[in-house]
Order: sequence, then C-alpha cells, then structure tokens
Amino acid sequence: MVLRGESAPERLALWVVPVADLGGVARHVIDAVRTGIPGWRIVVLCPEGPLAARLRTMGAAVTVGPVSPADGARAATAEVRRVLRALRPEVLHTHLAFADLVGVAAVTGLRSGRGRRVRVVSTEHGISGVRGLYQAGAMQTQVKAAAHRARMLRTDAVIAVSDSTAQQIRAQWAVPGRVMPPVTVVRNGVEHPVGERAGEPGLRFLSLARLAPEKRIDRALEAFALVAAEHPAARLTIAGEGPERGALEKLVQERCLGESVRLVGHVEAGPALAAHDVIVQLSAWENLSYTLLDAVAHGLGVVATDVGGNREIVPGRCLVDGENIGAIADVMMRQGLQTAERPGRERLTGVTGMCAQIAAVYEAVIR
Repeated sequence: MVLRGESAPERLALWVVPVADLGGVARHVIDAVRTGIPGWRIVVLCPEGPLAARLRTMGAAVTVGPVSPADGARAATAEVRRVLRALRPEVLHTHLAFADLVGVAAVTGLRSGRGRRVRVVSTEHGISGVRGLYQAGAMQTQVKAAAHRARMLRTDAVIAVSDSTAQQIRAQWAVPGRVMPPVTVVRNGVEHPVGERAGEPGLRFLSLARLAPEKRIDRALEAFALVAAEHPAARLTIAGEGPERGALEKLVQERCLGESVRLVGHVEAGPALAAHDVIVQLSAWENLSYTLLDAVAHGLGVVATDVGGNREIVPGRCLVDGENIGAIADVMMRQGLQTAERPGRERLTGVTGMCAQIAAVYEAVIR
C-alpha cells in the first residue's frame, strides 16, 4: 500500500545480456543503467567480463552467470530461470537473439513478486536486411528465423533501435495469421560532448569498427587512396581489431599508403573522434550505429553506406553506394573540406529520452 504523498515503489526488471565485452550492446546497457529507467530498478544478468566489471564500478545491480552463446542454450536457460525465480521481476528484458530465445524458454510458468505473469520485452539491436550476413548458411538462417517467429508468440513487446530494424522484424519474424507483439522504435541515445567542436575543415579520416568483412574497410582504403592522390596531406586512421587486419595491412602496402594510413588497434572512441574530421563507415548493414551517432554528436563529417538505419542518423548527402569507390572519395573530400555539408544533431535522441521511452514500454505491458 502506498500512502498519500509517498511515491510508488520501483518495479523490477531483469535485463539478460549475453555479451561480456564492451561493444555496442554493452554501451546501450551502461548508458541506460547509469541514467536509470524511470520508476524501475534494473538488475543485469550477463557473463563475467568487462561489461560486468564496468557495471560494478558504477554501483549497478549485476549478477553473472553462463548466459552467453558459448555456454549453450540449455545452461543459459537454466541460469536465467534460476535468477528469475530468485528475483521474481515484473519484466524480463532480453537483448540480442540468443537471449531472446533463451528468455522465453526460461520464463514459462513463472510469476513475478506481485503474483502476475512475468512480462517479456526484447530489444533488437542487430537484424540484418542482408539475409545470411551473420549466419553460416541458408539453412541456419531459416532455422533461426523459425525460432524467432515462434518466440514472438510468447513476447509481450519488442523494442527496435531504428525504423529499419522494426521493418526487418516484421518482414522476417511475422507469423502468418497471428498478431505480432507491439514493436516500438526506441533509438539509441547519445549525449553531446561538453563544449562545441570548432567544425574546421580537415582531411583526417577515421574508421572505428571491428576489422571484419562486413565492415568493408578495404573499400574505405581504396577510396582514401584516391583522396590522398589529390590531397597528399590527408590521413586515415583505422581503429579496431579483427580477422581482416592482415589483409588491410597488405592493402596499405600495395597502395603505397604507409605514410598516410595507420592501423592503431583498439582505441577509446571519444578521444579518437575528437582528433579527426570525418568518420568513414561502409558497412554492408547497420541497425543504428553508435559510431555514427557519436560522430554526429561530436560534429564530425560522416561518410556511410545507405543501408539499414544510417539514413535515420545522417542526411542523404552523407550516404554513398558502397560499390562506387570514386563517389565515396568525392563525398569524403566534401565532408572534410566543406563543413556546411556535415550532418546536424537534430536527429539524435538523448539518453534520458531513450530511458523514458523504455519505461513507457514497460508500463504498457504490465497494465
């Protein structure tokens, strides 16, 4: 019972996050937990690792267990069910496909501390519109799609990080003749850095992504070679690690770009963005890239492929066809030298706004 003049007690949501490292999903979790979901207490269940360590330093409620794909579905389901029984939250909020599937299996038949069925919410961070991009083959893609269509029938609400992601959810996971759970777009939130960037022209380019085939950093290198031929003082920094590092180093040598291209490994995003003029990201697909969001927040120019949610972050003048190397080079030079061409911040969502929208989804499902 809540007495007059008292605020209602916070409700409890369990977030299941099957990643240990500090990537984009971890960034979303850290920002949301730091800011808080209004009216809700969040407990994060994740594997042991850098994300759990960061949450502990923040004083967040975190519990660790075998909930990653490497642990297997059976162990992860048992662990999620164990924590659900111990905490009895009102909402189970899963992030990423593995947790989505494990979560609906684990929650069956359980009740919250208020005696009601535990509601299931999932946030979809990474659904590709390029079929098979993240799966080994067509059969695996079909099996996973069927599993998601089945679990949709036991999910109360879905959060998509972009309009593009919402479209892919409906296209790939809708069940013929059955009503989909409500899909709400809640974009990743970012805050502007303290102080305003001067916005001066410059040709210091940055790639800030995993060195993986789907990021197509080789095309950024090829386009940069054209830029450097016209502007020898131009520089490209390739930040990140991954399986393509050796191939990219070889390409730098073949194009004789050793004086103007650096592969620097992992870097902190904030200082790297502050030291460059233009971010270049030619991915085969993106849902709502934190790299692009941060670049816009820092006042950088952006060159990105016209895929997924990129158009929801930056205007058309920043978008390119990933196959047209010459056109990519032209946009790189315009974004570097013509600061008026760079994207504005009007499309960005703040972290506080993001958290308020998540709270609204929770309130809707527990009514």
